[in-house]
Amino acid sequence: MGRLPEASAKAPAASRAAPAASAPPAQGLGMTSARLRERMVSRLMDNGVRDANVLAAMRRVARHDFVDEGLASRAYEDSALPIGFEQTISQPLVVGLMTQMLLDGGKPARVLEVGTGCGYQAAILACCCGEVFSVERIRALHERARQNLRPLRLANLRLVFGDGLAGIADSAPFDGMLIAAGAADLPQSLLDQLAIGGRAIAPLGAADRQSLCIIRRETAGSFRRTVHDAVRFVPLLPGVS
Repeated sequence: MGRLPEASAKAPAASRAAPAASAPPAQGLGMTSARLRERMVSRLMDNGVRDANVLAAMRRVARHDFVDEGLASRAYEDSALPIGFEQTISQPLVVGLMTQMLLDGGKPARVLEVGTGCGYQAAILACCCGEVFSVERIRALHERARQNLRPLRLANLRLVFGDGLAGIADSAPFDGMLIAAGAADLPQSLLDQLAIGGRAIAPLGAADRQSLCIIRRETAGSFRRTVHDAVRFVPLLPGVS
């Protein structure tokens, strides 16, 4: 699996990804974006993404709408792309695999994403899950994600500006968590917001040796961890900026 950073997160200052008029297609892509998305989805299937809901979401959400216009021609490559502030939009394969891991065993009713970034992963989650809360610690990225997401009219998605390490206690428990930044481990205070039977998907380990991990909460005080593919994310940082 390739590189896949994004941003960190924070705590409450919530806002809906408000409806707005549809945005025009990125210059130079036009109607070809649907064909490019279909090729992207074919590559995802070849590399292990098989969940029908995930594939449908990645067909629906136009990745080129979440990157700078100058990078739109590369939007459907399987690579991470810069979005500013030393963050990136994750490569499509990583987005697909992490979402599939989250959905394994059923559709989560309430999900927390830590690290909204440009909003692409949040959009995929909102197409696949019940209610999604996505937290971003960088104010400018939080605002950019709101703009990017407006045309999709995702009424079940709520964006939050705050410290993702704190989670969103007022909205817990969450049936699923997706952490879009790397850490040596997740704080217990965040894991405590995971519902019994719920799962967190997170890149954990040293900065140069991260792996995607699934952490399942089995009882009030018992968690089970399984380790999967090697990845590389930007660090999960505390606070806001």
